[in-house]
Amino acid sequence: MARTISVAALQTHYGLDLADNIARTKDLIRQAASQGAQVILPSELFQGPYFCVTQEERWFETAHPWREHPCVTALAPLAAELGVVLPISIFEREGPHYFNSLVMVDADGGVMGLYRKSHIPDGPGYQEKYYFRPGDTGFKVWDTRFGKVGVGICWDQWYPECARAMALMGAEVLLYPTAIGTEPHDPTLDTALPWRRAMQGHAVSNVIPVVGANRIGFEPWENYPGGGQGFYGHSFISDHRGDLVAAFGAEEEGVLTATFDLDYLARHRAAWGFFRDRRSDLYGALASPRPTV
Repeated sequence: MARTISVAALQTHYGLDLADNIARTKDLIRQAASQGAQVILPSELFQGPYFCVTQEERWFETAHPWREHPCVTALAPLAAELGVVLPISIFEREGPHYFNSLVMVDADGGVMGLYRKSHIPDGPGYQEKYYFRPGDTGFKVWDTRFGKVGVGICWDQWYPECARAMALMGAEVLLYPTAIGTEPHDPTLDTALPWRRAMQGHAVSNVIPVVGANRIGFEPWENYPGGGQGFYGHSFISDHRGDLVAAFGAEEEGVLTATFDLDYLARHRAAWGFFRDRRSDLYGALASPRPTV
């Protein structure tokens, strides 16, 4: 019997009420599970609004140790109840250190461990370096009940090195929880399609399905009247060819699902030879901060 994996991406809006955000996410997880999804991906930092649009020290109070984070303690039992795998994005506090992190919960509700976001952006509307240290866990691939799952967080998704590293570690599907939308410095700039295409490229060059989950809606900046961030959705599931098999636009709320044959993908990946023909002996420039000609 072929090994298959059924994945889901959740797309919705979030606000200031943590309990409401968790309840909204729970409802969507139940919907996804009822449609047969086994690995269900909520978007990045769904605990509240995407607060990194400005630098305000009050947001540090919303971080928690990862095992005690309210999103983890609320959703791990749901994973066990439904028999699904949940990658849970959180704002983590470890002593005096703060991270943008993800806790992987297996289908029995057991916590498998932690990934800390490796690439931390710093620009208008995405001032994450004020809040988060660069991740120190390295990339992670989780051997879940339903397959080997690699997860990067938002800005990680733009880096082909991240996707390739997880593929080399044995990932059978790549997931990217995200919070991305308008660019405050240039209201005419719409990055929704390049954002999606970057990850479709990871699917093609690693012969692997990719799932991206983004939030939607306008989130006003509380202390800056008239300011705010609009999140553009476009959550999707791509197959190993980079073709979209399920996708939302900028406003829909709900669940996307797709099922993949892991045995077929393993054969197809081997046949393409991308990993056979790698020349790691020539890739030193990739690991150098300032390669010379």
